[in-house]
Amino acid sequence: MGRLDFDDLPGEREYSGSGADNQSTLTNVMFTDALVPRLSETGVTANAVHPGLVSTRFGVEDPVRAQRLLVPLLRPFMKPPAKGAVTSIYVATTFERGGSACYFTNKRPRKSSAASDDTAAAARLWQVSADLVGLPGIRERSPRTDAARPV
Repeated sequence: MGRLDFDDLPGEREYSGSGADNQSTLTNVMFTDALVPRLSETGVTANAVHPGLVSTRFGVEDPVRAQRLLVPLLRPFMKPPAKGAVTSIYVATTFERGGSACYFTNKRPRKSSAASDDTAAAARLWQVSADLVGLPGIRERSPRTDAARPV
């Protein structure tokens, strides 16, 4: 459900916790997809993981009133933090992909959103991020194609 607003990536003009979380998930998938070809000759595997809806303090102080009201109602249906970590631990310790990017939730590869397949936005995000951290000369390689993503 994420979307990128390149004119306000840090959410300084308009912020909501759920919007930031959705954008963060989208950028994690895009960065993972862009990282894989850069690591292709290293044997390093890169995967994106979504823990699911986890009961944390997320949303408690959200400036969007609906978010602050909704989170307490959803809390009984949320995973405890230990269960939220299961997929990350699974992927980090038992899953080998040989460098292929994959998006995981509930210990299973899943198809990510259509927005994550926007290679032009992913390339722009990579470059904007590199510029922000002072690495404008990083090696440019295009993100993977849909055929490379196992689902």
